[in-house]
Amino acid sequence: MKRVMEKNRRRSKRKRRVRGRISGTSARPRLSVFRSNKNVYVQAIDDEGSRTIASASSISGGMKGLKANVEDGQKIGEAIGKELVGLKITEAVFDRNGYLYHGVVKSIAEGARKAGVKF
Repeated sequence: MKRVMEKNRRRSKRKRRVRGRISGTSARPRLSVFRSNKNVYVQAIDDEGSRTIASASSISGGMKGLKANVEDGQKIGEAIGKELVGLKITEAVFDRNGYLYHGVVKSIAEGARKAGVKF
């Protein structure tokens, strides 16, 4: 249990450090990733207006049944990317939310890039 608490403490520390540097606008939203053991969630957030512009997850819409793995992460990234491009947003700031940039988090970023969003 102590190992899990330490892991969460380190992630929280990374999250605070990264969020101190980045912020989203309506023209260039913050693409925030949250992953659990079973699901993955991505939101495009306008921090100035305090609102969510777009979202995609492994439990919403046509994405139901996807898991928190690399292959499905890329599909979720492409979905959020297509949604943003549909809203005429081509640039975003990637917020990995304290997670290390590999595996599912990296595949979400690559999927969004594949759909036409620049980081």
